[in-house]
Amino acid sequence: MNCMQRLLVANRGEIALRVMRTAHALGIETVAVYSDADALSPHVSAATRAVRIGPAPASASYLDIDAVIRAARLAGADAVHPGYGFLSENAAFAQACLDAGLNFVGPSPQAIAAMGDKAQAKRFMAEAGLPCVPGYDGEAQDDASLEAAAARIGYPVIIKATAGGGGRGMRVVDHAQGFARALESARSEARSAFGSDRMLVERVVRDPRHIEIQVLTDRHGNGVYLGERDCSVQRRHQKLIEEAPAPLLGAGVREQMGRAAVAAALALGYEGVGTFEFLLDGAGAFYFMEMNTRLQVEHPVTECIAGIDLVEWQLRVAMGEPLGFAQEDVELAGHAIEVRLCAEDEHAGFMPQSGTIARWRAPQGIRVEHAVASGAEISPYYDSMFAKLIASGRNREDARRKLIKALRETVVFGIRTNRQALIRCLAHPAFVAGGVSTAFLREHESALLPPPEAGAELARALAAALLCHGEAGATAGGTARGAIVDLALEGGATHRLTVSAGTQGEACVTGGETPLALRLHSVSPERVCFGFDGVEREAQWLKDGERLHLQFEGDAWTFIDRTYAQAQASDEAEDGRLRAPSNGRIVALYVSTGEAVSEGQALLVIEAMKMEHTVTARAPGTVANIHASAGDSVTTGKLLIEMASAA
Repeated sequence: MNCMQRLLVANRGEIALRVMRTAHALGIETVAVYSDADALSPHVSAATRAVRIGPAPASASYLDIDAVIRAARLAGADAVHPGYGFLSENAAFAQACLDAGLNFVGPSPQAIAAMGDKAQAKRFMAEAGLPCVPGYDGEAQDDASLEAAAARIGYPVIIKATAGGGGRGMRVVDHAQGFARALESARSEARSAFGSDRMLVERVVRDPRHIEIQVLTDRHGNGVYLGERDCSVQRRHQKLIEEAPAPLLGAGVREQMGRAAVAAALALGYEGVGTFEFLLDGAGAFYFMEMNTRLQVEHPVTECIAGIDLVEWQLRVAMGEPLGFAQEDVELAGHAIEVRLCAEDEHAGFMPQSGTIARWRAPQGIRVEHAVASGAEISPYYDSMFAKLIASGRNREDARRKLIKALRETVVFGIRTNRQALIRCLAHPAFVAGGVSTAFLREHESALLPPPEAGAELARALAAALLCHGEAGATAGGTARGAIVDLALEGGATHRLTVSAGTQGEACVTGGETPLALRLHSVSPERVCFGFDGVEREAQWLKDGERLHLQFEGDAWTFIDRTYAQAQASDEAEDGRLRAPSNGRIVALYVSTGEAVSEGQALLVIEAMKMEHTVTARAPGTVANIHASAGDSVTTGKLLIEMASAA
């Protein structure tokens, strides 16, 4: 057996902390690596030693193989754990670790290379007897060959980056007319995320369930599967909610998938933790999609039901230990559900967000994996996920209720997140029933993603009352601003409200759809108790400059205090000004000054947090001015294009 004394974790954020936690429990010292942007990050202080590996832009530092190897030598590490993302599925990195005399915690470079190329992986799995989705994975990669393959397969098809993962470099194409643009976009995103634009084309399996099998193998020829996970709730081909075991999955299908996955892993000579991902159609047929040769983001739900620390077993396998147990020894109990808390705007197609977390409060009573705090920066260089919440219970309903409660108690002020969308997903009758497909978000969009103004009237009144509270005595009336408040929901229209004191000392707010009377008490800078319509409620709030963040009963709002602001001449949507929806880099510009465009036409593409987002024309018109070029880095709100109305 190999001895492991000091482990370098070639990653950052919550996964770096997760790996370090187990390593320290096993008595193994740890080494953190960091870019200048992460010098004060929690994973740096949590490690036994830390080494700087590069400047910002921070993402490039964690992809620098030579820098990571130098850091390992400098810190005296004898092993490397790649976490997930970055270099975790990079065969050249695994080989570089071995060449440097470092124990790489993961499979062999050969196994990573074989499964890292989706086309090669499909061929291997087909030979191993796993059913695969019909498609094209040939050598000819020119546009005409790929488009001809799509025509043979039959639309709709999905274009995938062969080196891809995490939903990046993937596009669904319904008709031949959209193939060329989708291919261009997928290639561009794949080059940026993986350094390769090689693509494959597959038939679309309509509205499948996304089921994955967790396997664990050692270098002595032993292998087991630890149940399955259902990861069907997704947006942009990226997972939002994962659970184990998969609801409404027959025992026969589970065993068939599991045994096939273990057999394929052993045939590959695989060592360590790995995941086989399958698509399950409505008729119960399943198809191999890909194998991930690393720890998965959603590994905690498997740990909860299997009672096994997967990181511990990664380390033990890397040190040469045999599993010491067989498939019949694996016992699964209870149910676990994980949600990914992401910096995203659910009302803008889950557009990634960046900025400062003004306040962070994690919930109690469940497992929370994160590396953030109040005042932490959410960088545009990384993935939008910044925390994971995992709840477990005796059954699925126990876990579901616990997770909803935990999400309601989670406070994230300062950036937009998908927290409310997650609550609605978990509470939706279709999810409660179990067995939803990857079409879940699309099929129930109106219920899961209501308009931003939905339910905002009471919140707006409370925000106005809080702004006026204490300005002139204990009551809400007689304030220094004359009790007139101009409030705008962030990204929305401005409402003028009047706040006055009622006969019983309550704050009477008028100017909305109906007059509202609220009784504020126990007001602190973080918390307020208030009575409304005979019911006492509690809310979290924060005044941060002109912004007032407010959260109660699971919903959250950010209002802009425009009481003293100058009136804006016109709204962007009316005057044709198109601004950057997030920090990012312009990777494509499709129009030129003077060009006539139609409503919905693609104007440019912004890459943010490793994803590409297309900015389209809101109405027919002519491009009057362009204020950015391809390759430019832009910040949220930067003016990009001015349009002249077609009229």
